[in-house]
Parts: sequence; structure tokens; C-alpha cells
Amino acid sequence: MEPSSEKSTSLWQLKPWWCQPWSIVLTGLTIPAISWVWLHRWWITMPASLVILMWWYLFLYLVPKQYEITQSEP
Repeated sequence: MEPSSEKSTSLWQLKPWWCQPWSIVLTGLTIPAISWVWLHRWWITMPASLVILMWWYLFLYLVPKQYEITQSEP
């Protein structure tokens, strides 16, 4: 194995289909939508949406960024 091929591997290539950005975003949009349609309670839908936004920030921004940093280190 060449070291350069290891560094070119994307984080998303290592993840299963259910942990891809599209599936994370789709699930994050579906959960609050279903909550609102079924319950019509903003005080339930809003906290769920905030938790999902934090989840997105963590797994769609911070984790890939950290992965790139660790992959670029010699």
C-alpha cells in the first residue's frame, strides 16, 4: 500500500450507507417533520430540531474536519 492512497481516502468512503451525509440530513429533516405533523407541539419539535442541528454540526462538520487534519499529519 502506498501512503498517498491512504491519505486520499475520504471519511465517507469508510462509512456504511446509513451514515452518509445524505442519510443524516434526510433523517434530520424527517424527524422534526413527523413530530410536527403528528403532535403539532412546537415545544417538542423545537428541542428535537435543536438536538438534530447539534448532531449535524458534530457529524457533518467537526468529525470530517478532524479526520482531514489527522490524515494530513505525517
